[in-house]
Amino acid sequence: MAHDLLILAGDGIGPEVMGEVKKVVGWFNANGMDFAVEEDLVGGCAYDAHGQAVSDATMDKALKADAVLLGAVGGPKWDKVPYEVRPEAGLLRLRKDLELFANLRPAKCFDALADFSSLKRELVEGLDILIVRELTGGVYFGEPKEIRDLGNGQKRAIDTQVYDTYEIDRIASVAFELARVRDNRVCSMEKRNVMRSGVLWHDVVEEVHKARYSDVQLNHMLADAGGMQLVRRPKQFDVIVTDNLFGDMLSDVAAMLTGSLGMLPSASLGAPDAATGRRKALYEPVHGSAPDIAGKGLANPIACILSFAMALRYSFEAGEAADRLERAVEQVLAQGVRTADLIGPEGGAPASTVQMGDAIVAALEGNAR
Repeated sequence: MAHDLLILAGDGIGPEVMGEVKKVVGWFNANGMDFAVEEDLVGGCAYDAHGQAVSDATMDKALKADAVLLGAVGGPKWDKVPYEVRPEAGLLRLRKDLELFANLRPAKCFDALADFSSLKRELVEGLDILIVRELTGGVYFGEPKEIRDLGNGQKRAIDTQVYDTYEIDRIASVAFELARVRDNRVCSMEKRNVMRSGVLWHDVVEEVHKARYSDVQLNHMLADAGGMQLVRRPKQFDVIVTDNLFGDMLSDVAAMLTGSLGMLPSASLGAPDAATGRRKALYEPVHGSAPDIAGKGLANPIACILSFAMALRYSFEAGEAADRLERAVEQVLAQGVRTADLIGPEGGAPASTVQMGDAIVAALEGNAR
């Protein structure tokens, strides 16, 4: 059965890293899978072409696709465009219109890169945690959201933290389901000691656990303590579930445990379709568009390639293929192939973006024989 994959390479280094992903997709197509790939524009390049960060026609393709793979958006070229059509508005519309409420941010430390972490090797070697962040609620979207003029030179800024029961229920359910196929442990993080939304978060997660997932080990932790524990003893965690704001911060903390943003994929998932069970999904590397190195062949494509591995796992029910791709990445790193962001104090000539992609495809081919 053909799988419809929409590729939105975006801006900056997006087209470069996506070029290597397309090689990987091509390899899987030549080895028994069937991906029907369509490409379109999002971000600054879409603004240049259409005056919008993402067009209605592109959104229609995204809604019909089995999965969307995004490179990166933005850059200083578009700093002066109107706020509502800034490159990042394209990403926000994709998340909103696809109703993507669950953001999955894995933090996995490959053994070959353990010394690149800001923590000691023994703290991160073998690290494999998953942060499940609620993506469409909370303080980023709550109303009122405004700056009020109080007079006398004073202003008041207001952001509102809002969560309904169903929003907490559905993100907790995703975390528990994912834990069942990992190490069967979930840690829920909030600030119930000072925030009423945290009290509701804690109580709903407890209720969901007791009603449907009592086989999964659950514990709770205040989010600030969770940040401390991530840098103190990160391997104590398996799956962390948290709200939009804390998830944004904690996932960035976890990102640095692995040594480079160039290694970190992510997935954003919607609710299962009532008829097919499939979720709308967007996959993207955590890194940005890095305009300072765009076009220089310096970008690390691994985060984007691992984002495709997440698509194999979560959208295409191809867990074995995802494992194969992740093993190929690990093998290449163990062989000492490094892009510029992975060159340590000992130095050495870095591999280019294209060379890293070619090495991963070669590892896939070699392991398939």
